[in-house]
Amino acid sequence: MKSESNRNFSEVTEFILLGFRTHPKLQIILFLVFLLVYVVTVVGNISMIIVIKMDSRLQMPMYFFLRNLSYLDLCYSTVIAPKTLANFLSNEKKISYKGCAVQFFFFALFVTTECFLLAVMAFDRFSAICSPFLYPVHMSQKVCVRLVTGSYICGCINSVVQTGFTFSLHFCGENRLDHFFCDVPALIKISCVDTFVNEIVLFILSALIIITTTTIILVSYAYFLSTVLKTPSSGRSKTFSTCGSHIAVVSLFYVTVFFMYAQPGAISSPEKNKVVAVLYMLIIPMLNPLIYSLRNRDVKDAVKRKLHRK
Repeated sequence: MKSESNRNFSEVTEFILLGFRTHPKLQIILFLVFLLVYVVTVVGNISMIIVIKMDSRLQMPMYFFLRNLSYLDLCYSTVIAPKTLANFLSNEKKISYKGCAVQFFFFALFVTTECFLLAVMAFDRFSAICSPFLYPVHMSQKVCVRLVTGSYICGCINSVVQTGFTFSLHFCGENRLDHFFCDVPALIKISCVDTFVNEIVLFILSALIIITTTTIILVSYAYFLSTVLKTPSSGRSKTFSTCGSHIAVVSLFYVTVFFMYAQPGAISSPEKNKVVAVLYMLIIPMLNPLIYSLRNRDVKDAVKRKLHRK
């Protein structure tokens, strides 16, 4: 908890993103690595969106959600990556106060929306396996659109609250962020006023989102597994392959998000936070299309059909 005795509030108009403090030559190497990862992320997710959109055999709820997942991965990596790449080649590494607020707002929006969308995808698999005859009713096009819209609404609410609380803080002229993008822990750390309420809000919202969505995922997969294990072994392979992709994506995403926001001491570990942030902002969005395309037979077949046509 910070002291409020010295309140010399000078307006901060920009922040300096310290990023990865390394030798200038290593900055070039990091730029090339980040650029490669980002290009693969963009190409992979756009390809996934196009394949699902154009292939008539993939016009099912599962692939509607997967297309939205690719869109979210593309969006939240694009909110961060271009500015990070530019800063690797810049000596100033600045971002305006308003630019910082906008960057954080959209980052929080897309990441939170993805949390809820992953829960929706788990519920979709539960409905498909456990209630196959009612599945067309439970997951009609209207229901799917409402579930995705609901995910965005939840993401927007969290983003508005987090952005409002964070950018109501005072920084007393201190504008050096020990991060490569505008994130709550880094902003809280440089504030010169009492941030106890902000830290509590961060922890409660993060814990609430993670607990709610993981509960839906765990309950869905518990019923899913109990149902699948009762079926003949001949039909299990494809089912486990499809759901295995989702479990892999969920595990990668939630472990990193928990480490960043919902564990004690998250604000006091900037160097660890940078490494974890790279994982869930660049590496996971790059891996998601690969995981789903390599482990999902329908997607692989759709890609093959598109290649054969060419």
